[in-house]
Amino acid sequence: MTYIATLNDNFRHTFIGGQVLLTAGIAAMSSEDKANIISMVRNFNDFNEGNDPYKEHDFGSFDYKGEKILWKIDYYDLNHKYMSEDPSNPDITNRVLTIMTVYEW
Repeated sequence: MTYIATLNDNFRHTFIGGQVLLTAGIAAMSSEDKANIISMVRNFNDFNEGNDPYKEHDFGSFDYKGEKILWKIDYYDLNHKYMSEDPSNPDITNRVLTIMTVYEW
């Protein structure tokens, strides 16, 4: 596992060190469904060559009540203006985790 994967896993498990965004499709769901989906994102561990070719643990997908849910971590500078120059450096990187339905990709 890479250092970036460790940073991403720590952020995804705790939501500390970045921002979490829910798309309109997720936000429109019931509180119970949102809580279940967030828990599934936090506990996701099904990384493989197909969804994690760079071994950064920055993407995942799963089925929830017959709907495909995706999550993605992107790396921005601290002002959210540009992509981070070095995602392995948490001092200059703000992680953004977006949780969405497959239709919102």
